[in-house]
Amino acid sequence: MIKIGIITVSDRASAGVYEDISGKAIINTLNDYLISKWQEVYQVIPDEQKLIENTIINMVDNDNCCLVITTGGTGPAKRDVTPEATAVVCDRMMPGFGELMRAESLKFVPTAILSRQTAGLRGNSLIINLPGKPKSIRECLDAVFPAIPYCIDLMDGPFLKCNENVIKPFRPKKK
Repeated sequence: MIKIGIITVSDRASAGVYEDISGKAIINTLNDYLISKWQEVYQVIPDEQKLIENTIINMVDNDNCCLVITTGGTGPAKRDVTPEATAVVCDRMMPGFGELMRAESLKFVPTAILSRQTAGLRGNSLIINLPGKPKSIRECLDAVFPAIPYCIDLMDGPFLKCNENVIKPFRPKKK
């Protein structure tokens, strides 16, 4: 079974002050994109760097998630530490993901330059940090998801089959 981790980083959502709609937006988007059967590994946690690090590590190392997507904690506020936590746990960073997400978001809001989304690799898993607003989540995933299945292929991960009427993954043609 393909496992994908979804982590919502939010002090208020984790405390039950409001419902987590961002993590659910990721799950709904992945259900739109993927034909492959997959299982979510889902957590809502506060903006605590060590907890974010440990949650990502657990999802990759113990739950065997090939992909971990976070939402929240990517802004300039002092408690926004998701990119720092991601950098600590990753073997290598993948800055192109953040660059493309910011470029896409700039089409909609001038404050996209304040976002610090990033991505990195841990073992055979890809970790991606998304913004916290559901509309922005979909916009960013629409931009970067075409590269995700091939990235996972290159790391010997599971084959992610997509609904090509919704999202067309890029995979080089075999000769």
